[in-house]
Amino acid sequence: MTSRSRVRAISAAVLATTSVAVLAACSGGGGATPTPSATPIGKPVSQTCTDLLPLGSLAVYGTAFEEVRSYEPAKGSPAARIVQQRGRACQFREVDDHSVTVSFAVADLPEKSLTNLKDALYQRGGSVPTYTVEGYFDLADDGVGRADAFADPYWITASSTLFTEPGGAQPVMDAIRGVVEPTTGK
Repeated sequence: MTSRSRVRAISAAVLATTSVAVLAACSGGGGATPTPSATPIGKPVSQTCTDLLPLGSLAVYGTAFEEVRSYEPAKGSPAARIVQQRGRACQFREVDDHSVTVSFAVADLPEKSLTNLKDALYQRGGSVPTYTVEGYFDLADDGVGRADAFADPYWITASSTLFTEPGGAQPVMDAIRGVVEPTTGK
C-alpha cells in the first residue's frame, strides 16, 4: 500500500492536524492533553454495552462478569475521548473480584480521524496482525494491556489486567468487531 506508506512517512505532520483531540486518545501516556473540540466529529454508537460485548464472550477468562453501569472513563483516557466523540464506553468486572475489569470503548469516526489514529499507533509500535483488521497492543508498566483495532469506520479500544499479551485481548476485540463490522458494508 504505497499511499499508506507515504502517509506514515509524513505522520509527524499529520499529527498536527485538526484531529488533535481524537489523537490525544492514542498517546497512551502522561503530560497535558489538548482540549477536545466542542463539536464531536463522530457518529453516535447506538449499541448497548452488552450488545457490543455479550457477557458470554468473557467466559473464556474462566469467571463470571457483570456490567458496571456506573462506569465513567478516566479523564483524558482513550475511552473518555471516544465518549466525547459520541462513542460508547463500557466496563465489565468479575463478579467475585471487582478489581478485575475489562473496559472498552467504540467510536464511529470519519476516515481522516481514523487514519490519524492509525498512524499515531503505528508510530508507537505493537502491530497485531491476528486482529484481522489493523490492530495494535501495548502493555503498560502497571500491567494493564491496551488493545486497539480499526473495523472502519469504527475505532475499538479495550484495556484490562487480563490482557498481558495481544492474544489476551483477542476474544474481546473479536466479539466487538463481529458486532460493528457487519454495518460497515464490507
